[in-house]
Amino acid sequence: MSAKSYVCLSKYRFGDMWIEYVTEPKSNTVGLFLYPDSMADKLVTRREFLPGKPQKFPDITAQQLESLVQFKLLGDSLDGFSQGITMRNSDTLSSLRYSKQEKIQQGDETGIITYLNSTRGYSCEHHLRYCKGDEALTFFSTIQNDGREEIKLEMFSSFSLGGITPFASDDAPNRLHFHRFRSSWSAEGRHVSQPIEELHLERSWSGHGVRTERFGQAGSMPVHGYHPFAAVEDRDAGVFWGAALAWAGSWQMELYRRDDQLSLSGGLADRELGHWYKTLAPGESFTSPPAYVATVKGDFDDLCQRLTAMQSKAAEQVPDSEQTLPVLVNEFCTTWGNPTHERVCALAKRLKDSGTKYLVLDAGWYLGENGDWSLNQGEWIPSRKLFPEGIAATAKFIREQGLIPGIWFEFEVVGSRSSLFDLMVDHFLKRDGIPVLAGQRRFWDFRDPWVRDYLYEKVICFLRDAGFGYIKVDYNETIGIGVDGAESLGEGLRRHILCVQDFFRQMQKELPDLVIEVCASGGHRLEPSMMALASMASFSDAHESPEIPIIAANLQRLILPRQSQIWAVLHASDSFQRLTYSLAAGFLGRLCLSGELDELDEEQWSLVREVIRFYDRVAPIIKNGKSRLYQHIGASWQHPQGAQAILRTSTDNSQALLVAHSFANPLPSEIIAPLPQGNWQIAGILPGTNINAKITGNELGIQFTGEFEGYVIHLENGR
Repeated sequence: MSAKSYVCLSKYRFGDMWIEYVTEPKSNTVGLFLYPDSMADKLVTRREFLPGKPQKFPDITAQQLESLVQFKLLGDSLDGFSQGITMRNSDTLSSLRYSKQEKIQQGDETGIITYLNSTRGYSCEHHLRYCKGDEALTFFSTIQNDGREEIKLEMFSSFSLGGITPFASDDAPNRLHFHRFRSSWSAEGRHVSQPIEELHLERSWSGHGVRTERFGQAGSMPVHGYHPFAAVEDRDAGVFWGAALAWAGSWQMELYRRDDQLSLSGGLADRELGHWYKTLAPGESFTSPPAYVATVKGDFDDLCQRLTAMQSKAAEQVPDSEQTLPVLVNEFCTTWGNPTHERVCALAKRLKDSGTKYLVLDAGWYLGENGDWSLNQGEWIPSRKLFPEGIAATAKFIREQGLIPGIWFEFEVVGSRSSLFDLMVDHFLKRDGIPVLAGQRRFWDFRDPWVRDYLYEKVICFLRDAGFGYIKVDYNETIGIGVDGAESLGEGLRRHILCVQDFFRQMQKELPDLVIEVCASGGHRLEPSMMALASMASFSDAHESPEIPIIAANLQRLILPRQSQIWAVLHASDSFQRLTYSLAAGFLGRLCLSGELDELDEEQWSLVREVIRFYDRVAPIIKNGKSRLYQHIGASWQHPQGAQAILRTSTDNSQALLVAHSFANPLPSEIIAPLPQGNWQIAGILPGTNINAKITGNELGIQFTGEFEGYVIHLENGR
């Protein structure tokens, strides 16, 4: 697959993926290539020189091997007009030499460690981990200062893939596409696919002048602007390479080119994007956050399935109450930040024996007399006006109805109307000596032991003493580029975020039955390291808008549906069509009811109860399965047109669930969803709906007759 000048160091097969470690003796660079086993016989030998050999540069090579590690030390040179656009391929790498490679086998887990050393006094380890059954590889790197002087690291990637694409001998014109997901508030998960040429990433005629597309986010909302995901597609070969970062702070992905081949890398946001550098004292080491990396012969859904599947192990480590994916109720869109004992108890009475399991009190329970709920966070004292008998009495009443009570916190911040806002300045995060202010919020510094002790009492002890079994942890602002307290603003932010995650772990340890929901202005923490600390996450702050099914469907490519909590806000004034449109969207993940549930008439409430029973029947498919998205929609999400369907098949292909929505005209005449081999039959449909669906052979066809309708079909395979 590679140029004749490359030497293979080793080659391993993990599942249905091959990884090949190679070196280039001329430059001493060590790189790696990744490709599907089914395409191993389609690899080609790369050209070594450009055709025509320009007279001025007769020895121009067509490619250079990209290093499997990417990092840069302060003061080292960059060339090819790299300054300001990339820190890849600096002189920091030029002195690295291959030392050895080690394979470590522990049970079902295999580790490959590649050791690189520099005569300048530093060394690097490239780590690969694979556990039997995994659908992707885990990469991370460690750098160590072996010298006598401190060094400053200002870029460090978790992974770096080169040699894209190994199925073309030249620069692969008109066949490579780049995939990523954009995100903004209440509009998470917009898939964007662009040809490499459109991104202006064609190689130069001489190989001089690098091309790069570096993107990411700087701050404490990891899904702010983009999701930490990137993929490259070789459309002619039908092969994808993709990666997802597991990090909750500033991050970056980078598509890079200087010759025939593309490279993809990612990790912590560097000094230019994330204001980050790290000082390593003699003997000190530093390890990057992990990245999940995969390749597949197939389509985009196949790649996304592999990456999201890497989140499954952590998702299994949840309280017993979560194993069946029970339906929950959150009263935010019922009281809109003004919960009272009377209204919450009325909800609890209605929910008794309905099949729901959690009733969550949202923002405003601590209001008192001060007004806006978003400005009073910090002291977390329940309002006696709203809960005259004490909030523990409300939690007790909820439990008496057979439900688990939950409560909302935004414990990482302090609002401007809290008495702590001016009193506790020494315990807040600062930038340039000034407390970081976002809107009217300041941020606790979780590196501070006093802060952690304070929140232990205000959060963990409160949950235990009041009898709550569920916590919704919201987070409605980003810290930005970084904070004081370390050698760089970005490093200060990194350390703070690690301490925040430690507090989540402390909640889990102290209260092992506690169900934790992650929320960050809806979906702005939807990345693997935060998802691993929770039972589920809020998919978005889209509460009642028509694009809810679109957001929820797209997010199945980024997080597990079993962890994606989706709003279904119901009103007494809703028609049955509107009710089923909202309820059907909840089948794209975890169904979360809200709205005027206690005011629905008997016919409406009977429908909701039937839907809950139907959801319970199909929940195992939502919990474990594979999804494929069929979208025929326009560009606008707030004014959606067309229709979509998601087909999710169970792991053993014995059952399937199709969730479909129509939007405004024009509608497609039909959406056809291929089914696995078998004898498929419709086992049930969403109560209150009729759908024109037909199974022909191993295909399910859905015809849409009306605008803004929601459908759910349960299918069984008789085989």
